[in-house]
Amino acid sequence: MITRHDGPGLRITDGWRVLKSLGHFIVWLAAGLPAMAMAASSLTIEADTVEAEGWQAKAVKVVLAPAQRPALSLTSQISLAQAKEWRSLRAECGQIKLPAGHGTWACQQGLITSEHIRLPFQLTLNTTPIAGQPAMRLDAQLQDAQFSDAAGLHAAEKLHAHAELQARQQAGRWHWNAAMAWAGGELFWQPLYLQGQGQTLKAAGTWDANALQLDEAELQLPGVGKAHANGSWSMAARQWQTLHVDVPDIDLAKAYPTLLKPMVEQGALGHVEMAGNVALQADWQAAQLQAFRLRLRDVDLEDEQHRFAFYKLNADIPWDYDQPQRMQMGFAGGHLLKVPLAASQMQAEVNRYALTAPELRLNILDGALVLSDVSAATLGGQWYWHLRANLTPLDMPELSTALGWPRMAGKVAASIPMVTYNAGTLTTDGVLGFNLFDGNISVHNLGMQTPLGSTPQLHADIEMRNLDLGHLTRTFSFGAIEGKLDGDIQNLALQNWQPVAFDAVLKSSPGKYPRKISQRAVENISALGGAGAAAAIQRSVLRFFDQFNYDKLGLSCRLQADVCTMDGVAQAAQGYVIVKGSGIPAITVMGYNRQVGWSELVSRIRRVTASNVKPVIQ
Repeated sequence: MITRHDGPGLRITDGWRVLKSLGHFIVWLAAGLPAMAMAASSLTIEADTVEAEGWQAKAVKVVLAPAQRPALSLTSQISLAQAKEWRSLRAECGQIKLPAGHGTWACQQGLITSEHIRLPFQLTLNTTPIAGQPAMRLDAQLQDAQFSDAAGLHAAEKLHAHAELQARQQAGRWHWNAAMAWAGGELFWQPLYLQGQGQTLKAAGTWDANALQLDEAELQLPGVGKAHANGSWSMAARQWQTLHVDVPDIDLAKAYPTLLKPMVEQGALGHVEMAGNVALQADWQAAQLQAFRLRLRDVDLEDEQHRFAFYKLNADIPWDYDQPQRMQMGFAGGHLLKVPLAASQMQAEVNRYALTAPELRLNILDGALVLSDVSAATLGGQWYWHLRANLTPLDMPELSTALGWPRMAGKVAASIPMVTYNAGTLTTDGVLGFNLFDGNISVHNLGMQTPLGSTPQLHADIEMRNLDLGHLTRTFSFGAIEGKLDGDIQNLALQNWQPVAFDAVLKSSPGKYPRKISQRAVENISALGGAGAAAAIQRSVLRFFDQFNYDKLGLSCRLQADVCTMDGVAQAAQGYVIVKGSGIPAITVMGYNRQVGWSELVSRIRRVTASNVKPVIQ
């Protein structure tokens, strides 16, 4: 209830729930204050409470002092929805212009302050009717504004922005258009960090009690691109009933660091370099995504951790909730987990939340990884898929050179009956077979967790049979060894592609074949297992021989807690036997250190396999 006084002002003393929103409050002030101000030396309005959807206020006080330099101030305690604390709010106009009846309001030297908020502004409001119908024109500027929240998730510094709004009523509906320009300042709105560089937003439409109609909106991001939108917002349902977004051309090199990276930083695309262009169209109905079409044009995508890269990637990826769509994608080259990829083209069918393809072919140097019976689906934000895989024979010299490995001979091929990916975990049902060093390497029980994530994990069992030690030792500059080698690596566990656990045994293969070992190889093996043998060679007649006979050789390591527990082919009074001699000349190589730090062992292996570098014997 409002009571008028000719003295110091007007007061609302009863509980005030009449005002349903802050917008109504402002309109009420605009319509009533000029007349009341003319009849009173000053005007004070107080309210115990003001409530609206999303916020409430208490101890509201508005003071208008219409003197030679009129001023307006508002003080209150504000609480947002679901927030328990109350915060003080003060808004003031150091100088205002009051119209007589309809006309132009002007608020100069305006300032809104609260905890962690300081918003200097200027505002002009014109309420002159057009053709006898209500109308308004609003012009507002923010100057050096700043705000933040206690959690640090939203903050701004030195904001400079300008906004205009025009609206007129016609046939019971408001027709409006608006424009906003962001001239400068910094804004952090988790997870986005943006700088004002002339971004503009223009929009137009209609509004009534039932719906807000967006006829056209254009967002322009200098140097990045434009976005267009139109749709209808339901006032009752408080959601977009229809919404169409069209992004015709975005420069990924400019858009990725500021717009895309913050939203995907925890995923596989969180740390990449991007270039090229992308276009997107999307439609929503009743707040649900109904269709979209994503186009990539000459996109270069390279992971900073070198896990993957695709060059000159072109794609047309349509999706429709009701109708199956066919997607196409191709690239000129790249690599996946350091495996080099040649130019490839792929097609698949997308049916709502599922993807199927009879075959996807990734060309790798002179061969290919052929994925067949591909079936994938997304559920609850997680991907689930299965497929069959066949790796056609690849030339190992070319592949090892491309990967930066020592040059290896032979071919590599594999066939996996089933590969399954379940919410970040990849498992295989079958054996990966490799033909290397004239022998065979088989990988069993291969599984991965988040293979393209920031901390990938891998587990597997590896079996090696009849590897030619001559080819192997020449490849890794280890010194010459003639013979065959078997190996078993059980319970191998890698984290971020570094070993954290395994139980490995390497030993000479059974059977009849020449068994020779050079003096240099003896020295290098001694460096792995402990000192002793190399010094004995130098002090004896054996130093005159370049190579020796052996009966068997072997070395084992069980890695746990970053410590390698080592053993050989036989036990000795002190230590263990790594190479057991046989015939004339013969030599036996001993190992004395049972417990070796993993990093120290890796350092030893690197030293003795470095080409043309004499090993350090400890």
